[in-house]
Amino acid sequence: GKTPNSAAPVASTSDGPITEELVWDQLRQVFDPEIPINVVDLGLIYDLQLEPLPQGQTSVLVQMTLTAQGCGMGPTIARDAQQRILSLTGVTRAEVRVVWDPPWHPEMMSAEGKKRLGVG
Repeated sequence: GKTPNSAAPVASTSDGPITEELVWDQLRQVFDPEIPINVVDLGLIYDLQLEPLPQGQTSVLVQMTLTAQGCGMGPTIARDAQQRILSLTGVTRAEVRVVWDPPWHPEMMSAEGKKRLGVG
């Protein structure tokens, strides 16, 4: 398959179906304002599901958590994730659910996330 050029803006065109990778690319642009690492590398995304809709449209459901239950930025982070997913051509519905089970732990971070935070 083709790998998108990371320097190019990530956006789907209407000539291809929405793929999980396109959605993951959008989620990699969502950051916790208190930590300079995207929500994917932080390990905050627990589940991502694509559901085909009529006329080639797609519905996306994301389950994510936050680094702490008291995080006041939670609604903002979830809304940012939802807006980025909805910016993909062909996505007509995006739901981002914040869940607390299992609780987030630094071990859930990707190798890149751990390297950036200097842990691991």
